[in-house]
Amino acid sequence: MITTHVYIGASLDGFIARKDGSFNWLSKFADQDAVDAYKAFISGMDVTVIGRGTFETVMSFSDWPYDLPVVVLSRSLKEIPPGLLEKVSISELEPKELLKELSAAGYRSAYVDGGKVIQSFLAGDLIDELIVARVPVLIGEGIPLFGYLGGDLEFEHHKTASYPNGLVRSYYKRPGR
Repeated sequence: MITTHVYIGASLDGFIARKDGSFNWLSKFADQDAVDAYKAFISGMDVTVIGRGTFETVMSFSDWPYDLPVVVLSRSLKEIPPGLLEKVSISELEPKELLKELSAAGYRSAYVDGGKVIQSFLAGDLIDELIVARVPVLIGEGIPLFGYLGGDLEFEHHKTASYPNGLVRSYYKRPGR
């Protein structure tokens, strides 16, 4: 079965973006240490799962940020821009069903990205690994990393690394996975 992995930055007060989806407060922490850690992480992934909101945000970037195939979870998105037809697909499946489909297609490791998508995978107890970089900034309000779960999800702490710019990255895995 495919494994699922979250790699994300969050403010000290637990937000991954401002209410408008912007995350400019995170940019100054994207130094070489951050780039190297992301490259090490992504080298073990073979597909990315994002939501419509994340897809719309990355569409505003000057360059497409994903090298892996991308699945956009959305019930409202109907078209992929022509330049991305070979890189992006849309799925209306629930997370558990999507993982079955991706696993059957031969994928082994999924990078799960985007606030609502991460929350829906967590709510279904479908995340195997969480890597969270806490950035020493309080933004007061925005899109939270975590939402309602309906029950406890326990993770084992594997390591934490701190960096000269103040960023602290912690690695967690679900027990037995």
